[in-house]
Amino acid sequence: MVNRMHTARDIARESTDVYRELLQLDRPCFVVRDEHGIGVTTDPTSARTTQVLASVPALPPESLGERGFLSTHRVRTAYATGAMANGIASADMVIALSNAGYLSSFGAGGLAPDRIDEALGRIKRDTSGKPFAANLIHSPNELALERAAVQLFLRHQVHCVEASAFLDLTPQVVHYRAAGLSRDGNGRIVVGHRVIAKVSRAEVAERFLRPAPQAMLGQLVADRAITEEQAELALQVPMADDLTAEADSGGHTDRRPLVVLLPQIIALRDRIQRELGYLHSVRVGAAGGIGTPVAAAAAFGLGAAYAVTGSINQACVEANQSAVVKDLLATAEETDCAMAPSADMFEMGVDVQVLKRGTMFAGRAKRLYEVYRANDSIESIPVTERAELEDRVFHRPLSAVWQDCERFFAERDPDQIQRAHDTPKRRMALVFRWYLGLSSGWGIQGTPDRVADYQIWCGPAMGAFNQWVTATYLAAPANRTVVDVATHIMRGAAFASRINQLRLAGVRLPADCSSYRPTPLVKHTVHREEQQ
Repeated sequence: MVNRMHTARDIARESTDVYRELLQLDRPCFVVRDEHGIGVTTDPTSARTTQVLASVPALPPESLGERGFLSTHRVRTAYATGAMANGIASADMVIALSNAGYLSSFGAGGLAPDRIDEALGRIKRDTSGKPFAANLIHSPNELALERAAVQLFLRHQVHCVEASAFLDLTPQVVHYRAAGLSRDGNGRIVVGHRVIAKVSRAEVAERFLRPAPQAMLGQLVADRAITEEQAELALQVPMADDLTAEADSGGHTDRRPLVVLLPQIIALRDRIQRELGYLHSVRVGAAGGIGTPVAAAAAFGLGAAYAVTGSINQACVEANQSAVVKDLLATAEETDCAMAPSADMFEMGVDVQVLKRGTMFAGRAKRLYEVYRANDSIESIPVTERAELEDRVFHRPLSAVWQDCERFFAERDPDQIQRAHDTPKRRMALVFRWYLGLSSGWGIQGTPDRVADYQIWCGPAMGAFNQWVTATYLAAPANRTVVDVATHIMRGAAFASRINQLRLAGVRLPADCSSYRPTPLVKHTVHREEQQ
């Protein structure tokens, strides 16, 4: 038992001992009183010989969230890393997390099909059948890319996709879901293609909580994309196995507070479950603003089935991001974020959340959208304003940018060029999207003369993480591996939950033993006999 000392000289040692006892998360914890005073112990024998003032059960990280998430996805904890587009959530990241027992989503959004093909092949090879996910991002202006991604997921037998940025269901996501449905020998429905849908609005969440639209399924049958049996089975299951309530996150976000959004989506899920009576209820997880153990613990306390991190992984070793961007992210604070027009939904006025420290992208992107709204074509832009854009933003004539767009879309999606020739305002949109699209790549590549134009998707969780790891080994980006971050977030969340349980029992602990501090992990080498 660890007793409370009464001399100033021993206070530091006492707090360290209490903290060490509290960290024994796989054992129950007791606050007891004996002739020496009040103390903390995880030894049941000691607890039986003293007066127990409060007790809390064992709370290992594996106990957080819903067990169904662990069993369905075959992972060790209810933790996942969300996809960051353009391959920022890299194959290296997915492989490292998958092999460590965590679910991770490959950032397929925005990548050309050949790059997705190559990455999926490598992930499948290097994870040896362990679970992973791939991102299916809704691309309203590039539906051909969405279709190509689904075809690649089917060809590579990807068993789980993270569907993001959807405003409504599309034939592509319905195709993926339905194509994995079958019956087992006992007639039970087998879901071979799992869908984790990121949502920030109730109306979009409801689309994924209900079965696929019958008309869309009928067209897929007519196109011979799925069978009649699969269409029938799709009417009996929801579109998603998991819904991630995405709050104030980097990239696409409505910046909704998690304490408002998560209970709303859970209540919606419960209402539809009562109405339709699925055999397995859709799980609801949380994302957005989760950059510390306390934030993850809060999400679990609100009823999240699992927690998803995003921005914080972008500064990790395995992220496909340049060193200069990782350094910018590692110094970001919670208030260093801004909203800017997105490349994939520019014409619709949809924004993404980006880092504003060290870059001028947000202001320049907003300027482009203002010009787009005020003019009907490139030719109608006032001469002075056009010259300023060419000089300060594009660094080249807009006519040259349009030639680049023609070459790019000739291979990627030729229909875009034809529609732009027919509609001058659409041509202007493609030219402006040239800047928005390349700006992320400039950051990934670390292009020296484009630092001011880096588009770095980032939410306030990044600043919270940086503050938490100050003066620890994780302060340096070189030490931030995704497995270390995942392990400390979940271990720390369990620790924070234990502290909250003790507080509810009336226990007040010293401040210096109430907060989880990350320390270097002991690396475990798996020997051949252990693998067998």
